[in-house]
Amino acid sequence: MSKKNLFIGSLAYATTDESLAEFFSQIGEVESAKVMTDRDTGRSRGFGFVTFVNEDDNAKAVAELDGKELDGRAINVSEARPREERPRRDFGGSNGGGRRDDRGGNGGGNSFRQRSW
Repeated sequence: MSKKNLFIGSLAYATTDESLAEFFSQIGEVESAKVMTDRDTGRSRGFGFVTFVNEDDNAKAVAELDGKELDGRAINVSEARPREERPRRDFGGSNGGGRRDDRGGNGGGNSFRQRSW
């Protein structure tokens, strides 16, 4: 069985994995602390996750640290919900799925309209 994570929202962009772990260590021993970053820019996305060695510390952290200030921002602390399964986006599919009209053009909006002078 996997341990429950805490979701930490409203993080300052300056917050690092290390500073997040240090802040939550006042409650109990932190197993992991991760600030989520943008894949392309490497910049913080403003939220992260913390896992304690002892799961009993989760409720204590929510009660004591929710709304407290970390790196100049009031943070939100709550139990993380399981990640929702979302359908994958298909970027290599059809070209609009438009119907063909009587003029032989593509009615899907992906072609130029012929001028009728």
